[in-house]
Amino acid sequence: MMFDWAAQPFFTVVTTFIFGPYFVNELGADPVAGQAAWANAATVAGIIIAFGAPVAGALADAAGGNKRFIGMLAVLQVAGLAMLWLAAPGSGYFWPAAFIVLATVAAELSVVFNDAMLPHLVPPQALNRTSNDAWGLGYLGGMIFLISFLLWFAADPDTGLTLLGQPALFGLDAIAGEPARLTGPLSAAWYLIFLLPMLVFTPDIARRKRAGHAVAEGLSELKRTVLSLKDRPDLLRFLIARMLYMDGVNGLLILGGAFAAATFGWSTMEIGIFGIVLNVAAIFGCFIAARLGRLVSAGPVIVTALVMLIMATLGVVSTDDGATLFGLLPLGPGGGGLFSAGAEKAFLAYGVIIGLAFGPVQAASRAYLAARVEGAEAGRYFGLFSLTGRMTSFLATASFAFLTQWTGSPNVGMASLLVFLVAGLVLFLPAMRPVSGGRS
Repeated sequence: MMFDWAAQPFFTVVTTFIFGPYFVNELGADPVAGQAAWANAATVAGIIIAFGAPVAGALADAAGGNKRFIGMLAVLQVAGLAMLWLAAPGSGYFWPAAFIVLATVAAELSVVFNDAMLPHLVPPQALNRTSNDAWGLGYLGGMIFLISFLLWFAADPDTGLTLLGQPALFGLDAIAGEPARLTGPLSAAWYLIFLLPMLVFTPDIARRKRAGHAVAEGLSELKRTVLSLKDRPDLLRFLIARMLYMDGVNGLLILGGAFAAATFGWSTMEIGIFGIVLNVAAIFGCFIAARLGRLVSAGPVIVTALVMLIMATLGVVSTDDGATLFGLLPLGPGGGGLFSAGAEKAFLAYGVIIGLAFGPVQAASRAYLAARVEGAEAGRYFGLFSLTGRMTSFLATASFAFLTQWTGSPNVGMASLLVFLVAGLVLFLPAMRPVSGGRS
């Protein structure tokens, strides 16, 4: 659970709410090109993760000693995040995107090793609750990090003051993008500090074989695992469905903050407050789903969350700076205050629904798989789990980039995410029944 607490600020503050919008709006001259570049960086990371996740899963099963691999990947993640400080306004997209790709790949492969430990540590009847609690704890950590950042580091470019009404610590210059650039080193420090309890105290999987032999043997076993899916139709259907709906979820997480910044011209402070709202909703969503885990299996949680995500994404796609629901509901202009425009309030409402759902859909998916595999095969299946979560993730971000560039409308680009969410839901429905014995 401390791993989720340590890892989440990178995804919350760097990828979604602070550095991502800064990347889009400040590193080049054109926000539309910035959104396309950000989506392309996510595409490259997704392709690398798709190839790397099965190797990580094979190592987790055949080599053991998962914490050493998490530690090695932490070094790469911290290095990539530290280099984001160099991403000054107008410096271009290439090198910042490369550092984001490095940090993202390291972070996501670490998740494979962490998740493969879950069936070894948690009894089957507690998997859904523990997974949702851990995810909620992660969002709480991300929110605390984000609030602290807004209070002490994120100064308004016009006033030079933070939410506390004070100048930013260390004399950070908002015009030079220094607060947003600092999110990289700060999230790296957070990750290192809070990863230590997991590395020191959590029981590890015993080491088995040397890494080189383990990869060869593990990949051979992975091939047999893939072929065996024909005898486990619910698991095969789930992995394919998750491949599709996680494309949509990842697209929302990666592109949502940048989309809001481009649509409404939100500053770092406004994006940060929007992130706090979503994180509060995500915490409640995960903890509610964890309590529901005592009453229902993970399948209904996944379905409910996907329906909520589809409805909210449709709302986001239908909103521009003056109306929502595709113009059927005109919304008046703002009075100059924070989120004063009607369209901004509508966007916030849709964001709350997304926040309530995107944590549970991921946590329940992890629990769904953990309940259906044995500990000895968990690494291989969580490698497949990560692979199917990332194998086609470039399609969502690439679709967004292509449609946004082609039409000049980020709304059209966001609409492509609906295809992935709906297809995943339809495919998953026949596989949602609980496993025998009451395991969820």
